[in-house]
Amino acid sequence: MKDEPVLLYTTYPSLVEAEKSGRKIVEAGLAACVNIVPGMRSIYRWKGAIEAADEVVMIVKTRASLAERVTAALRADHSYETPAILVLSVSGGNQSFIDWILAETEH
Repeated sequence: MKDEPVLLYTTYPSLVEAEKSGRKIVEAGLAACVNIVPGMRSIYRWKGAIEAADEVVMIVKTRASLAERVTAALRADHSYETPAILVLSVSGGNQSFIDWILAETEH
């Protein structure tokens, strides 16, 4: 089966924590790139109460075969009790960009 690119979506309570985690993942060769988007406001239900918090979004560009390792790496250093980590399939796109993601995450 051909390895395909995937995106992992996660959130952090601060830009500093997201940058630390993102740099670690890219340096380890687990992702070609991470995008960090500050300035998100989340409203959510947690343990029976409606909460609101400022958060930072991080999108990780990697390959499907590394998704479990990336998830484990994100969880290992995350300050949230239950971090939001979703693996999103990619359907199509700029083939040269897809090739770059796969090349940067080859081991």
